[in-house]
Amino acid sequence: MNDQEKGWTRIAEHINELPFAGNDIAVIEFEGRKICVARRNGQAFAFSYKCPHAGGILAFGHIDSNCHLVCPLHRYRFDMKNGRNVSGEGYYLKHWKVRIDEEGVFIGNQLNG
Repeated sequence: MNDQEKGWTRIAEHINELPFAGNDIAVIEFEGRKICVARRNGQAFAFSYKCPHAGGILAFGHIDSNCHLVCPLHRYRFDMKNGRNVSGEGYYLKHWKVRIDEEGVFIGNQLNG
């Protein structure tokens, strides 16, 4: 059984192959849609391309010192580990599990949340 059959899709052989911008957020195609992949403190996170509030492009946002993704439109903040809105507005960010090992960088095929 290959990784895809086990629920994982390889997106790169190494994390540095992803097209990260200066804000450590990359945009990739995954399962027929654009999503974002971010890296911070040796970890990687995958989440929606657009903010659930007003559709801001999250790749144009930034990651704050608490490892929260900040939307560029209204500065809503999201925990990249679980998608929860941490600035109090009650929104939830779609996100996927990410695995990095000696075989590459993988995204879980099942959406979390």
